[in-house]
Amino acid sequence: MDLLETALVGVLLTCPVLASAREADEPLNERVRAQQEELEALRARLQVLEKNQAQDHDQLTRVRAGMTPIAPQLVPPGPATAPVETARASAMPTQAPAAKATDLQVEWGAGAPIFRSADGVFSFKPRGRILLDVSGTGGSRYEARNITTTGSRALRLGIEGGVGPHFFYQFESDFAENGVDVVTAFLGWRHKVAGLDYDIRIGNLFNDRGLEGSTGSDATPFLERTVVGTSVIPQRGFYGVGAQGRLFGPSWHASLTLSGDDVDGAYAVSDSRTLLARAHWNPLKTSHAVIHLGLWGFDERLSSAASTVTRNTVIGGRFNGNLRVSTGSLTGATHDTGYGAELGGYVGSLWAMAELGQRQVRLEDPRDFSHLAWSTSVGWFATGETPPYNPRFGNFTQPHVSRSVLDGGLGALELTARYESLDFTHALLAGRGWAATVGVNWYLNSFTRLMLNGIHWHTDNRSGDFTGGDDGQTVSMRAQVSF
Repeated sequence: MDLLETALVGVLLTCPVLASAREADEPLNERVRAQQEELEALRARLQVLEKNQAQDHDQLTRVRAGMTPIAPQLVPPGPATAPVETARASAMPTQAPAAKATDLQVEWGAGAPIFRSADGVFSFKPRGRILLDVSGTGGSRYEARNITTTGSRALRLGIEGGVGPHFFYQFESDFAENGVDVVTAFLGWRHKVAGLDYDIRIGNLFNDRGLEGSTGSDATPFLERTVVGTSVIPQRGFYGVGAQGRLFGPSWHASLTLSGDDVDGAYAVSDSRTLLARAHWNPLKTSHAVIHLGLWGFDERLSSAASTVTRNTVIGGRFNGNLRVSTGSLTGATHDTGYGAELGGYVGSLWAMAELGQRQVRLEDPRDFSHLAWSTSVGWFATGETPPYNPRFGNFTQPHVSRSVLDGGLGALELTARYESLDFTHALLAGRGWAATVGVNWYLNSFTRLMLNGIHWHTDNRSGDFTGGDDGQTVSMRAQVSF
């Protein structure tokens, strides 16, 4: 019993004595009735005071937890002789006001704030990507290839958000080459069917095509995607306006996309039409090991404005425009198909992935064209992190850094190696090439990374300014922030 309760009990014990002294001449039954009323009023008042104390304790707990205090609803003390009905009404429990949609909750995500309405209906998050590169090449027998350049692989700004549990959206623009390009821009709906998650998206969509072909530029383990991801690709490129459906199982996913060209201003002719499908499966998936299998393919009916399909594919880094493997001139294309396979996984901190892809182009004259590309790559986190593989989508993502530099740790250190080959020689004037790359990635935290790639490359082009066999080395570095 606390001090307040002790005082009240003392008052209750003395009231009958005082009342009997003052009212010795009143009838006994009247005095008893009056004492009972006073006792009921005091008991009710005690309940109110106990409730006010509980509310004070709850307010203190919310403040310590960083939550917004609830406006107090205290009942002021009244005279001990207040009517019983008034005291009982004052003692009725009150409810805290419900959260309003206009109330805002903010939490810090990976490099950016996440805004949510207090009722949980609305969510919003800014997105951004800064990838800055420097590249130097030497050893080529062509001096024009021995150059040093700088550039921005990506300078993106965008938003993502949702309304309720089902509706979501995303929009991003890229300013990488002093221009404005709309990249990802879609509306989506997610739900369940037969116990499986699914989503449907409509807008300018990123390809779901191959392991690295479906990985964002800020999450690839090397500065540039493999030659499978850069050469076995629809003529329209990495994006197309259309619709995509995705279905997710406990260890697999499948997607189907129907799209036209990407966002552009060409409205005088029909778009190309692309049908793209991909599926991946993890026959083994534990917290320490994963096996990845994947298949994909696309069929593209080319627009009359896209009949020229000449390609110059990067082989030693993105920022040397003279260092490419060329198809030679290819015109009169009407249709193309591509397909590929993926195999890989990880154990502990070690990962390995291999990809194979082929593209066939139907030409009016003189004959069809096809080419083959493949790659194999490995990586190891020397600091013990789990490889950043996303089993839901079957692609790479950003790692979870155990000891961030911002918290006084060392960050995460990843060592990588890759060999890739590209063969265009099914065409008369086409070339071929290969590259061997070693790299190191230092993740300062989960959204900041420094990269270094050393590449030994070989090209053998049959057309253009750099024909014949040529070898050299390229060193590339990148600083990036992505959120």
